[in-house]
Amino acid sequence: MRVIQVGIGGMGRAWLNAVRNSPQVDFAAFVEIDPDIARAQAAAYNLDQSLIFDSLPQALQQVDADAVINITPPKFHREVTISALAAGLPVLQEKPLAGTLEDARAIAAAADDSGVLCSVAQNYRYRQLTQSVKRVLDSGELGAVAAVSVEFYKGPHFGGFREEMPHPLIVDMSIHHFDMMRFFLGSDAKTIQARSWNPPWSWFAGHASASAQIGFASGAQVAYSGSWCSQALETSWNANWRFECERGVLLAQDDRVTMQRLLRVGSGEGALVNEHAEPEEVPLIEMQREGQDYLLQEFYEAVTQGRPTATTAQDNIHTMELVFGVVRACDSAQTVNLD
Repeated sequence: MRVIQVGIGGMGRAWLNAVRNSPQVDFAAFVEIDPDIARAQAAAYNLDQSLIFDSLPQALQQVDADAVINITPPKFHREVTISALAAGLPVLQEKPLAGTLEDARAIAAAADDSGVLCSVAQNYRYRQLTQSVKRVLDSGELGAVAAVSVEFYKGPHFGGFREEMPHPLIVDMSIHHFDMMRFFLGSDAKTIQARSWNPPWSWFAGHASASAQIGFASGAQVAYSGSWCSQALETSWNANWRFECERGVLLAQDDRVTMQRLLRVGSGEGALVNEHAEPEEVPLIEMQREGQDYLLQEFYEAVTQGRPTATTAQDNIHTMELVFGVVRACDSAQTVNLD
């Protein structure tokens, strides 16, 4: 499968590596509007500069391709992805689906109308930790999930567009955790209360810290707290998770998974506290591929076999509704209800 990669700087490097590592996928061309990035990446990755174009329409006129990988900043996603879909080319694009909910809905509608696959790179679903947690929850051994707490703290200095976004944490990072919530619970969000802010030392223009209380259709309640301005004792990028379940607790902390089962419920007849099994570490599931490598292989198989991926634009719109629902709750200081 021959692909056109649109955007080869920043996150584009991860996808350049993923395609180079794939035995089934190769490059047809590249699109990059910044000539300095184009020259630098051509030198770093030994790319044919005659195949680096200024726009997707220009590339489509010059080369034959089977698909497009869209790694542009979010504000360009709608234009690039809808152009590719209109040309009949399946699209694998970086999250978020778009920079606004309106644009995200337009992309999902275009994918629906065209019948062409648009898949969103929610790569955090396809990590050992995420898949291991999902396996335990889906096994049913701990019963129903009633409550989840999620903590995320990092202090990255990206530069570029992220540091100018109105809600950089929520739109560019928490989107991963929100999508993981949907994946873990097999349910969509219904109610949101949230606040966002910046600490005095923040290097972001927009709010880079937030907390949210999210109610899901399953009945589970999720308490989320995160920051991109943490100065020390950071969590992993996956965040730390605690699942309060019917028959025990599951923890995903510092990229390790631990569970403790409930053996006997306490009573008012002398046994005041619950009796538990000893905590046990859950082995991480073995995966041949993770992250971008997994997503690219899934996309290749979906395109060649004519089937959808797990994170189509039509599914991912629910993650986007959650993301922008949290933004609305922060901006309005009111409860947001999602239909």
